[in-house]
Amino acid sequence: MAVAARWPDCVLARSAEGALAARYVARQPILDLHGKVHGYELLFRDGPEAMFRGDGDLATRTMIDNTVLFGLGRLTGNLPAFINCTEEALTGQFVHVLPASMTVLEILETIDPSPALMGACRHLKAWGFRIALDDFTWKPGMEPLVEIADYIKVDFAASNRQERLRLLDRLRGATVALVAEKIETQEEYREAVKEGFTLMQGYHFCRPILLENHKIPANRLSHVEILRLLQDEKFDLHELARLVKRDASLTYRLLRLINSPVSAIRQEVRSVETALLAVGEQSFRRLATLAITSELNAGQPMELLRMAFVRARFCELAAPFCELSHTEQYLLGLLSLLPAMLRLPMNEMVQLLPLRDEIRKALDGKKVPERALLCWLEGHERGDWTACDMVVEMQGLNTSDLLLCYEEALQWAEGALHFA
Repeated sequence: MAVAARWPDCVLARSAEGALAARYVARQPILDLHGKVHGYELLFRDGPEAMFRGDGDLATRTMIDNTVLFGLGRLTGNLPAFINCTEEALTGQFVHVLPASMTVLEILETIDPSPALMGACRHLKAWGFRIALDDFTWKPGMEPLVEIADYIKVDFAASNRQERLRLLDRLRGATVALVAEKIETQEEYREAVKEGFTLMQGYHFCRPILLENHKIPANRLSHVEILRLLQDEKFDLHELARLVKRDASLTYRLLRLINSPVSAIRQEVRSVETALLAVGEQSFRRLATLAITSELNAGQPMELLRMAFVRARFCELAAPFCELSHTEQYLLGLLSLLPAMLRLPMNEMVQLLPLRDEIRKALDGKKVPERALLCWLEGHERGDWTACDMVVEMQGLNTSDLLLCYEEALQWAEGALHFA
């Protein structure tokens, strides 16, 4: 894979002096067959250009530097980090500044297995690093690399089924985990599983096969109605509590959240009414929204819920920069992944949602001002830096402000996810 890639989440790195650096450390999830995140590939972008500019050694050194500054565990939630490495990074032992037990070193497809490289890789393996072969295709002389590899990654977008099957036949007997890259649809996911891949990289979980001619279940509509009530400037808290208590699972989730460190309450809460009094209106709004979204996402990959939380919190935090309602923006970000959660097309759902017309248009992908922040964030998720820069220019925004909001949203979502 090239050093700049598609579909990342982006994290802002800081310079040693504490000032904001114009560098993006990005992450792309790698999921197992149960939909759990196995690790994240960390990617790099420097400056406004959308693609990598050609100096692989500089990119790798900067990636390692940023990773050390930011903290590897913070970037990946203490899951394995897959990091692209040039030959210089491997033979020069730059990677020794990273924690070996959490780091998977990706050997780029352009690197040849020279004696110096093989010696460096064996040394790094002895230290506890794992090795991945990126964008792997079979070439003469690759046997030594295959023997030491822990992962072999195959680009689905750059290969066809016959090519992959021939490759997998050559790898028969090798003790490696097979990673299918750029899996973006459920059809590609099923094909990869059938071929024997056990790890998937890509956002196929955001594009499930949608159900045709189905209606939103009544309880889901009720959840969306509660979400709308939560965003109103004024609402009857006791009436809201009555609606929440009708759903036992939702009540359990809400109380679990309120009794968790996310709410920072020092007293135990045993009922929805007590929760309203203990946490206050604004905190209750947020916690109830988290609980409802968790219910909507039941049975779907947790990474989808993480993305929804990040979107919601980011849009809420950045709303003042666009003079938008922070409560509406929170709901917009949260509901933007509703089609993936419920497996129903947005155009079928949006008219049923009890929302302001402009927010419904924004959810349906229309170019309205209310969609600007979500558009910026979707650009980050696609790795479409040009689209991000266009939103910044058109809206008169400051990229550093947005990156700070995104960084805070990531941290907030990770905390909320543990109790959702």
